[in-house]
Parts: sequence; C-alpha cells; structure tokens
Amino acid sequence: SCDACQWHDAGRSPGLASLKYFCYSGNMESTDAATAFAALSQETRIDLLRLLIAQGSNGLPAGDIAHHLGVPPSTLSFHLTALERAGLTQSTRQGRHIIHAARIMGLRRLLEFLTETCCGGRPELCGDLARLLPEENPGMTPAFNVLFLCTHNAARSIMAEAILNKTGGGRFHAYSAGSEPHAQPNPEVMAKLDALGHDTRALHSKSWHGFTGPDAPRMDFVITLCDTPRGQTCPDFGDLAVTAAWPLPDPAQFTGSDVERASMLNMLHASLWRRIGIFTALPFAALDRMAMKARLDELAGDGHAAMPGGR
Repeated sequence: SCDACQWHDAGRSPGLASLKYFCYSGNMESTDAATAFAALSQETRIDLLRLLIAQGSNGLPAGDIAHHLGVPPSTLSFHLTALERAGLTQSTRQGRHIIHAARIMGLRRLLEFLTETCCGGRPELCGDLARLLPEENPGMTPAFNVLFLCTHNAARSIMAEAILNKTGGGRFHAYSAGSEPHAQPNPEVMAKLDALGHDTRALHSKSWHGFTGPDAPRMDFVITLCDTPRGQTCPDFGDLAVTAAWPLPDPAQFTGSDVERASMLNMLHASLWRRIGIFTALPFAALDRMAMKARLDELAGDGHAAMPGGR
C-alpha cells in the first residue's frame, strides 16, 4: 500500500492555462485579448515583458530577471505566471535553469486582433503593425513539465521518469518525487531500466517538497502512481498543473523467484510505457484543462487489471 494524494481543484481555472500558447491559430477572441491586457495592467509586468522582448529568443532565467527588475523571487513568480497564462511569455528548461522568453506569437496575435478592422477593414492602408514584431524562433517551442509521484520515489515514479525522458522527444521534461523518499531507488528497478536501455545516471529518490518553492520548475502535469491512496494531501504545485492518478502496484511488494519478480517488473514497465505513449500522443492544442484531465483519468484503468496485484 502507499500514501498518495487527494487532489483539491477548487478555484482552479477551468482552462488548461499553461497550454494556452498552443491555441493561437486563426483570429484571437475578444476574451483572449482581454486576458492579455489584464495581465499587462501592472507596471512590473510591462517592464518584465519589455525586458524579455529585448532578450529575444534567448530569454532569461528567473534569477536574472529578478536582478534586472529589483523584485523578490516570490513576487516575480506571481507576475511570470500571469503573463504565461495570458500567452505572452513561455518557459523552457535548459539544464538546471528555467528560461523565460517573450511569446512573440502571442504578441503578434494581439496586434493583429487590434488592427484587423483598421481603416474600415483595410489594414494595408495603415500598415501591418503585427509585422513590426520578429518571426518567432521555432526553437523556443515550450516543453511540458511532468512530475510523477509515489510515497518512496524508489520504483514506479522513478520508472515513469525514465520512460518519459526517453520517449518524450524533447517535448516533455519528466521529474519524480515522493512524500517519504528512500535513500536510493529500488536496485531491481534500476537494473531493469539499465537492461532496457534507459539512462539512469540522474535518477535518485527525492522529496516532493523540492518542487514547491519559488525557484522550482512549474509543473504542467502531476501524476500519482500509488496503488491504494490513503488520503494524504499533496503540496501545492501551482494552479496550472493538471493532476491525475494512475494506480499501480508497488514493486517492493512483489514476491516469488527472481524470474517471477523480473516478469512483474517487465509488466509494470510495459504498462507505464503504454500509458505514457498514449499521454504524449494526446492532441494538447485541442483540449482544455477539464478535457485533458478527463483523458488522463481514463488512463488510470488502462491495463491495471492485468498487472500483478491489479484489481
């Protein structure tokens, strides 16, 4: 058995805010424009956006932004979140740093919305103001941050982190953590991952509290992998994260011979591989937050009955 989380979504936005910048196609809606202007109705955010525009596609880490603007990290995190939810900035992970950059496509769409009725519907008479902004660097396509959780961060979550980092194709950054992490991952799980060709050098057991501070990477998805949740409440990973639970049995409870336990680990790996493959193939641009959560919840029962210990 395993302590897991009871997710509390009260008050969270019904839209998948962190995916908003994938939805800019065709004409911007008035509500989107209003959201963008609301995000800019504060002096620090205007200065922040101007700073990021000046940096171009290279962007800046949060620490450098805080230094330039003279604001504390917690305040900066609040403003960055507001601009990212409005589709005006984006964040990507580069090594140990989260790099923030202006979302040029969002700014272009905003200007296009404002000028599309210019001069009686003939914007060519007053110039295409949106073209004043540079074309967006395709290399800055945002990647999703995904956190896998289980109590000890020793087996299931470690395996899921390894699988997603191998199969995500640069579109996903996988992490794992636990509420009561062991000193190190399960040796049998690490040996299985090595045998299956996963890079295990960076895998280690760690507390989920390392993902809750102002300097922690913001999570787009948080997925628990515990088999029998006991009602433990998860920390706050931010109001942008889509949460789900994929219950799977704990390899620490596997019994039998070495061959039998190895077979069970193969089944666990195959179940996670299948679910993660379906997850990475979802049409993210076409799904809002509620629809995305529903699709993730559907994966909770995928292959569970076939797993050892499955109900």
